[in-house]
Amino acid sequence: MLKPDELQLKLTAPGAATDLTGRSANLGDRIFKSVTLLFAVGVIAIVALMIIEMARNSTPAFHKFGFSFLVSSIWDPVQERFGALPFIYGTMVSSLLALIISLPLSIGTAIYLAEQAPAGLRALVSFLVELLAAIPSVAYGLWGIFVLAPFLRQHVEPALSSTLGFLPLFRGPTHGIDMFAGGLILAIMITPIISAVSRDVLMAVPQSQREAALALGATRWEATRVALSYARSGILGAVILGLGRALGETMAVTMVIGNRPETSLSLFDPSHTMASVIANEFTEATSDLYRSALIEIGLLLFVVTIIVQAIARLLVWRVSRGLKEESA
Repeated sequence: MLKPDELQLKLTAPGAATDLTGRSANLGDRIFKSVTLLFAVGVIAIVALMIIEMARNSTPAFHKFGFSFLVSSIWDPVQERFGALPFIYGTMVSSLLALIISLPLSIGTAIYLAEQAPAGLRALVSFLVELLAAIPSVAYGLWGIFVLAPFLRQHVEPALSSTLGFLPLFRGPTHGIDMFAGGLILAIMITPIISAVSRDVLMAVPQSQREAALALGATRWEATRVALSYARSGILGAVILGLGRALGETMAVTMVIGNRPETSLSLFDPSHTMASVIANEFTEATSDLYRSALIEIGLLLFVVTIIVQAIARLLVWRVSRGLKEESA
């Protein structure tokens, strides 16, 4: 029989496998750790392989066009002259338009659910908001074609053209299938995401922050402003998460944006996005260079989306770390 001191010395000897509690790890623990590590490394490997494969297949287009691919507006599959600028422009403008439309509604909904709503109503509205995020994008697209686009063409866009037509953004004929419709459908799609994440961030703010503001004589709105200031990094992360969704959205925006590769200041003109051009033309890419150009657009969209999502996660992590330090 080993004495307690001898047993502890044996367990802590060099080369002995131990778990977090200092006890020796058995074979099952080591197998479990190895398998879960394999899963984690597998996810990273899949992402790396996707990037490598897309980079390899986009090499012909990159060698032929170089960096002019990013600044050229010509997209002519017949002559095999390809430039991604119209699609980059359409993606950026539609996503920014979606954010401008969505932000007030999203943040307002989050503030109401986290700060003002009764408990019973909060649960119901939160469920409905999260349900909107689960609707397939093709359903949004069909609704956009048969409901949103006719409404914009008959009522909204003529009113904007008559009142704000002196601005370049609202000039030209109103079709209903254009950049404005694409930005609006994206705004509807990203609103549940921004609202849900912002609500969770606000509800994670320590109640002591609000109570301290109220104890100093602040009004309810001023106490809410304190919570908003405390959660600003997390809310910004939610906004960037919504931006990432808007950048990569395909079917809904493809069905209402018009799909014409041009750069125009008017929101009433049809446009194209990086995701929509891939969805529309991948079946028509008969030549190697044509296919390579589409893959290069996909690689560009992939990298941009990963960067945006990483920034969002970093901001949300900063808020979570700050809350843990506050509670400690």
